[in-house]
Amino acid sequence: MASGTQDLELFVRESLLRGTARAEIERAMLDAGWTADQAKSAMGAFADVTFAVPVPKPRPYLSAKEAFLYLVLFTTLYLSAFHFGSLLFDFINGAFPDIDQRIRDQGDSMRWSVASLVIAFPVFLYMSRLVGRTLAKDPVKRLSPIRRWLTYITLFIAAGCLIGDLIALVNQLLGGELAVRFLLKVLVVGAIAGTVFGYYLRDLRREEVE
Repeated sequence: MASGTQDLELFVRESLLRGTARAEIERAMLDAGWTADQAKSAMGAFADVTFAVPVPKPRPYLSAKEAFLYLVLFTTLYLSAFHFGSLLFDFINGAFPDIDQRIRDQGDSMRWSVASLVIAFPVFLYMSRLVGRTLAKDPVKRLSPIRRWLTYITLFIAAGCLIGDLIALVNQLLGGELAVRFLLKVLVVGAIAGTVFGYYLRDLRREEVE
C-alpha cells in the first residue's frame, strides 16, 4: 500500500512538472480506479503554488513528546468522563434508593470519584490548552497519526456507550419498568457520551474543511 501511494504521488509530481491542471490530474486518477480519498491525498502532497517545480507540503510526523501529550490528554478525558458519570450515579442512587437492593455505603465510591475529578479534569484542561497552542502554531500537526487514531478510538468508545445506553433504555421500555432512577442514569450516560462524541466529530470535520 505504501508503494502504491508513492507511485501515485510520483505520478502527480510528474504531471505537475508537465503543466497538467490539477483538476485534470485528479480526474485521471479517478478514471484509473483510485478512490476520491486516495486522489485527494496524493494531490494534497503538493502545495498549490506557482513555482518551477512542484513544491511538497510539510508532512506530519510523530515525536515522543507528541505521543506523550495525546496519551495524557485522552487518558485524563476518559478518567474525567467515567468518574463524573460515576459521581452522578451515586447522587441518583442516594436520591432514588432502590429498596429491592441491599443498602451499601456509597462514601468510598463518591470519594474516589471526587478525588479522580480533582486531579484528572484540571490535567485534561491544561493538556487541551497546551495541545491547542501547539496546533495553532503548527496546523500540520492536526494530521498527527496518534492524534487521529486516539480521536477515532474515542469516537468508537463514545458511540458504543450511546448505543448501549439506547439498548438499555429500549429494553426497560419493553419490560415496562422505566423507573426515574434508571431514566436519570440513562440521561447521564447519554449526555456525557454524546458531548464527547459531538465535540471530537466536529473537530475531525473541521480538519476536512481546512
